[in-house]
Amino acid sequence: MALHRQNNAGGFASRILLVVLLVVSIVLVTVYSREGESGPLHTAQAVAGDVVAPLSLAGAYVQSGTEQAQDAVADATADEDTLSALRESNQQLRALVAQTEEYRQEAARLQELLDMTDRFNIDGISARVVGRSATAWNQTISIDAGREDGVEAGMTVMGSTGVLGQVASVGATTSEVRLLTDSQSGAAAMVQSSRAEGIVRGSLEGLLYLEDLDEEAQAAVGDVVVTSGLGGSYTSGLIIGTVVRVDEGEGGSPATVVVSPNADASSLEEVTVVRSVGASSTTDESSTEGGGEQ
Repeated sequence: MALHRQNNAGGFASRILLVVLLVVSIVLVTVYSREGESGPLHTAQAVAGDVVAPLSLAGAYVQSGTEQAQDAVADATADEDTLSALRESNQQLRALVAQTEEYRQEAARLQELLDMTDRFNIDGISARVVGRSATAWNQTISIDAGREDGVEAGMTVMGSTGVLGQVASVGATTSEVRLLTDSQSGAAAMVQSSRAEGIVRGSLEGLLYLEDLDEEAQAAVGDVVVTSGLGGSYTSGLIIGTVVRVDEGEGGSPATVVVSPNADASSLEEVTVVRSVGASSTTDESSTEGGGEQ
């Protein structure tokens, strides 16, 4: 019986405490809503937030570390099929990146060739270099354009910066180009500034020599040398290279003029076979004059 009274007393006390807490909560809410930002309840709330914030941040770090650890465990326990699939995907991505870079470089090279053809108003045939000679005695390259593409023996071949050489032989779909630096090559040329004419010849060292200049002709380091077109072997007005050394001859012998070629075939991958220079502008002028006479 006494035990029953104690239980009733405890239940009554609990109800009283609940009522008191409700009353206190209502009072606090009322005071909080009526006081300003600088009130005591707002201040207490800010202090509590500052205390709890580091704990929340630490909890976030712990959660992040736990997730990373779970990922590492998942990776470590991945089966061989999953790892093989990941390796294959990685290889495909690497191949795609490499292919994209090749396309980018090719586009840049072709743009340089296009700029050159626009500069000289060239009507030409684009071709890829598919082979190179490996000896100093036979400096040639092979290209993937031939008779079926309109290539003919004797046509001038250019890189993106100047004359490379001349078509030596033509097949159905490929051609061989003898480089200007070959010891058997020769091209009628002239010094662009003085118009002094001579012959540019190749050598075993890969240098070009400007020979057969007139006795009174002058050539100086830095002079640009271009094709003269005499003899019809090369199209006229195209850049060959730049004079890099002039050795005066002894005892009345002619000077030795060394020319550095503008175009380097060792690294070229695309070339232009020249059909004509300035053909389109000539055609346009003729048609305009014809229309005027009518």
